[in-house]
Amino acid sequence: MTLYEYLSSGALDGMDLNCAEKILYGANAAYGLGLDKSALKLSAGFGGGMGAEDICGIATGGAMALSALFVKDRGHEGPRIKALTSEWLQRMRESFSSAACAALKPKYRTQERGCADLILEGAKLLDEIIQRELAE
Repeated sequence: MTLYEYLSSGALDGMDLNCAEKILYGANAAYGLGLDKSALKLSAGFGGGMGAEDICGIATGGAMALSALFVKDRGHEGPRIKALTSEWLQRMRESFSSAACAALKPKYRTQERGCADLILEGAKLLDEIIQRELAE
């Protein structure tokens, strides 16, 4: 199951999670990251662009998921995570014109669904990177 499929299933609906939490909790379930509740709650402060409408929680949640999947011990163990997170942010910027919450909210957030549609579209982009990397 992909992150997009997991999130589309509604498995996290009703949990009142922010965008970063949805991406990380979803990736944890979809990709079997093995993150416990203590690790998952680290994503809480990244929603809403870290509460300041800065870098989008979808982007930071995705970077956390990539780190959980592709880092053995620490970021400086090699160039892989830096390249993956750079690609991830670039893909978000190309697809949505920005990776900043303040720029994304007026374009994608609705009263009815919040940022749900943007989260799903971000999940597709993240799945593409993850699926490619897992296949290698």
